[in-house]
Amino acid sequence: MKNLLITGGAGFIGSNFVTYMLNNYTTYQVVVYDKLTYAGNLDNLLSVADDPRYRFVKGDICDATAVAQAIRQYEIDTIINFAAETHVDRSIMDPDAFIQTSVYGTYVLLEATKRFGLERFHQISTDEVYGHIPPGYSSKETDKLDPRSPYAASKASADLMVNAYFVTYGLPVTITRGSNNIGPYQYPEKVVPLFATNAIDGEPLPVYGDGRQMREYQYVLDHCEAIDLVLHQGALGEVYNIGTGVEIENMRMVEILLDELGAPRSLIRHVADRPGHDRRYSLDIGKIRALGWEPRHTAEEAIRLTARWYRENEWWWRKIKSGDFLAYYQAQYGRRLAEAPTTAG
Repeated sequence: MKNLLITGGAGFIGSNFVTYMLNNYTTYQVVVYDKLTYAGNLDNLLSVADDPRYRFVKGDICDATAVAQAIRQYEIDTIINFAAETHVDRSIMDPDAFIQTSVYGTYVLLEATKRFGLERFHQISTDEVYGHIPPGYSSKETDKLDPRSPYAASKASADLMVNAYFVTYGLPVTITRGSNNIGPYQYPEKVVPLFATNAIDGEPLPVYGDGRQMREYQYVLDHCEAIDLVLHQGALGEVYNIGTGVEIENMRMVEILLDELGAPRSLIRHVADRPGHDRRYSLDIGKIRALGWEPRHTAEEAIRLTARWYRENEWWWRKIKSGDFLAYYQAQYGRRLAEAPTTAG
């Protein structure tokens, strides 16, 4: 493993992983391959832009010719696939892009891995493929997949395709399924950066339903460390859950965030829930722990670090929230907020 093609590397988790790998492996060459959709942002990679070991290629993973060209040009031996449409709300509004990128795009990358005899293909997946998890249980890697949104279904389909290529063709693959990542450079449609930036501006925080959904909020750099470990020590053909092992209610996340930013509880608005909203995710992380990994941050620490980053980096998010984002925000939350009662406090 020497020359890495990191697809979706200008996105949130991908860009953090690129920076992490360049900081930790002096002999690795990293090529970011990204379509630069709305959530892909070269500002995320400014800290490594002048590193001679970093290259950027604008391209679509659904374009087999462009993928092959990048692999040949940069002598790629490993693909780490972060490329995906990631937001559940957008998948409900427009599923097509999710199917194209996560299903067909993953197929194109697997075919390239087979054609060029690469050393490893690693798929970045999500805890959402397991669907709603009842209280008292945590998802194991061997559990059946039960996705309940177009986003989750597209990711589950990709996982099944990756496994099929391992079984059928003997491809050297691994999969990691992460819980809710938060941290620097997360596009502000996602709940924590959305709420942080809204709170900074004194705008309402649209909390879905009663806000008692349970999630594992993990700091993105913890996730990067775990992916790194699986790449170097994980068994081929295996899946590894990556999370904190501890879930909290969304309302608790909101309270921590508001406290960190010194913003009032009166900003909270309980709005109409989204369709098919899973009440609880919980991951059994015993398998990744057996490789020697532990999360470095609690959920509260991750939330506070993330809130501080958005408070200190308005240069990054203000231009995003002043563009096309406004049309999406109005379509997604305008009516919900107009019909929501005001929270006292």
